[in-house]
Amino acid sequence: MGEHKRIGILTSGGDCAGLNAVIRAVASRATLTYGWEVIGILGATAGLMSRPPQYRDFTLPHTEPLLIMGGTILGTTNKGNPFAFPMPDGSLKDRSEEIIEGYHLLNLDALIGIGGDGSLAILRKLAQQGGMNLVGIPKTIDNDVGSTERSIGFDTAFSIATEALDRLHFTAASHSRVMILEVMGRDAGHIALNAGIAGGAHIILLPEIPYDLEKVCEKIHERKNLGRNYTLVVVSEAVCTETGETVTQGWQGEQRRLGGIGQYIANRITEKTGAETRVTVLGHTQRGGIPSPEDRLLASSFGVAAVDLIAAGQYDRMVAWKNREVVSVPIADAIKDYRAVDLNDTLVKTARGLGICLGD
Repeated sequence: MGEHKRIGILTSGGDCAGLNAVIRAVASRATLTYGWEVIGILGATAGLMSRPPQYRDFTLPHTEPLLIMGGTILGTTNKGNPFAFPMPDGSLKDRSEEIIEGYHLLNLDALIGIGGDGSLAILRKLAQQGGMNLVGIPKTIDNDVGSTERSIGFDTAFSIATEALDRLHFTAASHSRVMILEVMGRDAGHIALNAGIAGGAHIILLPEIPYDLEKVCEKIHERKNLGRNYTLVVVSEAVCTETGETVTQGWQGEQRRLGGIGQYIANRITEKTGAETRVTVLGHTQRGGIPSPEDRLLASSFGVAAVDLIAAGQYDRMVAWKNREVVSVPIADAIKDYRAVDLNDTLVKTARGLGICLGD
């Protein structure tokens, strides 16, 4: 069994399906295989910042239902950089030492952080500053964490977007409309590309590929000339206007809130073609709900692998999915570059091969 350890786990950044399945896997592997103690930090790094630190113990009978639960029972946040934390008086304060102290107050031997590239970058900086043993697990519905082919939450998100397209086909055809589905994707268009192909979209607009509205309208006219009275368009929320402006719905705390490009595209299509358009914005429905079977498998594999890295004393590493197996990579490599859609990607070639318009 080896040396007894007490490990913490936290979820940070935006939530997604599959986080609770990771917690279950970590608790199962750590307790059943190694006889370790596992505690969950509440509210991401805010739980370590609190005094006393906020956490909950994990015992196996209570983790069983977690496999199919959406969200995160630990709570999370994507606001409040601990190195420049917004205070009530409007000032910014470096509270990193409070988080590090919280880690040591809990007598943790290691910390598993589940997050996207932003969260993992902050956690790594904290770990290096405070002598914390960190292992990272990638999660993001955008699937844009570097060095891994899959991140937890992506499969569920793109499955939900695909289902939405499935439902839009029939109402679009019934009313001879152009239906526009706006999906999430802060910087990368993986959800739009995957769901667009799987859901039979005719036009897919990605932030990685500048579009020409004339080409979009040509596709709509082409379909009409072939006797097809409707068109499905998928657009990633990070797509800009034709002049390169980001469409947002204002600011929330430190972050811009993307949204509204679907309506912009709809208005421009109507102006140019006279087509009747309708817009569906999926928003947070892509984050919520029961995780897909693939996300449950990925979460389970990542959770077990993360605990095994701790057992091997391999820290400052992130588990990753490559070539149908779990590997580990330095966290620094994973967060160095986000993983955008590669224009030579197989799915980009597939979309073009199917006659899907990518706007260029």
